[in-house]
Amino acid sequence: MRKLVAILRGIRPEDAENVTAALIEAGITIIEVPLNSPQPLDSIERMAGRFASDALIGAGTVLSEAEARSVASAGGRLIVSPDCNPDVIRTAKDLGMTSMPGAFTATECFSALRAGADALKIFPSFLMGEAGLSALRAVLPPETEVYAVGGVDASNFASWRAAGANGFGIGSALYAPGVDAAEVARRARALVHAYDQTAGG
Repeated sequence: MRKLVAILRGIRPEDAENVTAALIEAGITIIEVPLNSPQPLDSIERMAGRFASDALIGAGTVLSEAEARSVASAGGRLIVSPDCNPDVIRTAKDLGMTSMPGAFTATECFSALRAGADALKIFPSFLMGEAGLSALRAVLPPETEVYAVGGVDASNFASWRAAGANGFGIGSALYAPGVDAAEVARRARALVHAYDQTAGG
């Protein structure tokens, strides 16, 4: 599984299945629907109902334990947050879900790992920069999975990879409301090609 997270902020339920199919066909199989999208749980339920065996599907912008439980009830298996909330992390793990909290400082990173996070989402990564990630990476356990999110696209995968990023979360460079499935597929193929070139597939 490529360590590329498709962030479908703003997607509507009626578009969710077609866009998900396009992403999977292109090779992106980690997909989040931010909870500040229209009817996000409906989208997640549709996506998980059809593609649960083909992709890791869940929610982003998860800020509370109750939201994490709602995502699980809809069939989601991934919880992504912009912040480090140990209670949300522990709830996700108790529900058998993958937890990817947002973190920026060493304190937040280690708090997330102690709570059981599966991976760290460095957000917003453009503020930290590659040099900041490289410094942070020096103190993190070497097995820590780190995803750079925010200001990352195919043009800078290589520099982020060199700084220690294992994977990437891609939002507007991949999807925005009104972008159809064919265009998502085209963008996804370009991102997958760049990822495979810099991260080894």
